[in-house]
Amino acid sequence: MYFATISTPQNKSVPALFKDGLYYPLPYPDMRAVIEAGTDEVVRCALSPLPMGEGRVMAVIRPTTLRDAYAFEQHVKTANKNRGRDVPKEWYDFPVFYYTNPHSIFGPGDEIPYPPYTSALDYELEIAIIIGKAGMNIKPEEAEKHIFGYTIFNDWSARDVQRAEMKVGLGPAKGKDFASSLGPLIVTREALADRAVGRAGVYDLEMRARVNGVEMSRGNLKDIFWSFGEIIARASESAMLQPGDVIGSGTVGTGCLLELTKGEGPWLKPGDVVELEVERIGILRNTIGRKA
Repeated sequence: MYFATISTPQNKSVPALFKDGLYYPLPYPDMRAVIEAGTDEVVRCALSPLPMGEGRVMAVIRPTTLRDAYAFEQHVKTANKNRGRDVPKEWYDFPVFYYTNPHSIFGPGDEIPYPPYTSALDYELEIAIIIGKAGMNIKPEEAEKHIFGYTIFNDWSARDVQRAEMKVGLGPAKGKDFASSLGPLIVTREALADRAVGRAGVYDLEMRARVNGVEMSRGNLKDIFWSFGEIIARASESAMLQPGDVIGSGTVGTGCLLELTKGEGPWLKPGDVVELEVERIGILRNTIGRKA
């Protein structure tokens, strides 16, 4: 199944079922309520579809929490090389993640603010999972039962600020918390079953990024080192995951300007159009706004 959040002609934000190119509004206040109700129930409640072309697609969900992992080895190796160091051995011991801001969420078509404190704005090509079932101490092989679906995630980064922050040892903060994009659809695991590769939460899905129509990045979810099952297991150790929590994969190999330019730039500039595309999920397109 495919789900979206749309703005109706009455300027209401509503969750919707997406089928055959049409959006079927659902009688729930938001996507979190859809997740709580369950797919079987909400499909029975779907309303008449909006006419073709109506309904602006918005961010698919307002996350309960927003975690981002660091799970693609190619990206990790290149990012560390660009910082003049080897990959820490601990990266191979367990999947790591950090918390970012769940309140600065943008959707398809939204303009991304260019923070005044950076001169090194970057995109990051990722896939994210939305938790659909609460759980603690989840085993990797049981993790898929806790996933409601998958979406595209752009973890926008202020690289110069991030570089300075990470020297302190606490990880990125202001280098990340100004914007995250999610969308355009949430795709349930049943709709991806024919692309499963035998690791929990991992599928053969090609991922691409374009800037102003020029392809910059290409990768595949199947190349992830730490599976989503392993990431969920780590995140849920002695901590309750809740429906509506969102967890990113981390950047796919080649999936950001930091990798492609050896950390030197050029970086994104006002007016640039960034498109992230993932098979079966669609295209997440954003334009960079003017620098404040």
